[in-house]
Amino acid sequence: MKYLALFLLLLPMPILAADVDVTLVIKNNRFSPAEPHVPAGKKIRLVLDNQDAGAEEFESYELNREKVIAANSRGYIFIGPLTPGRYPFFGDFHQQTARGVVIVE
Repeated sequence: MKYLALFLLLLPMPILAADVDVTLVIKNNRFSPAEPHVPAGKKIRLVLDNQDAGAEEFESYELNREKVIAANSRGYIFIGPLTPGRYPFFGDFHQQTARGVVIVE
């Protein structure tokens, strides 16, 4: 029984697999690109690359996601599959400058 559990843990996890990776760089309290375009109907892995000296929190009510990314580090958020549209996001720690929208086509 314990070998079966170990085997199951070592299987690939397709639930976490993404069809498309999209990198958002956080630098000078801004996201770049501010308007990433992604395909509809696909699982997307957002790679959040924080190049700033301080932490930032990626937040999106429309995507139902939030994640704090430490300074000079990377984090990942999985979204989708999504229908075509615009999905705003912002940096909770720098709301005036860290803004963007995921455009699903």
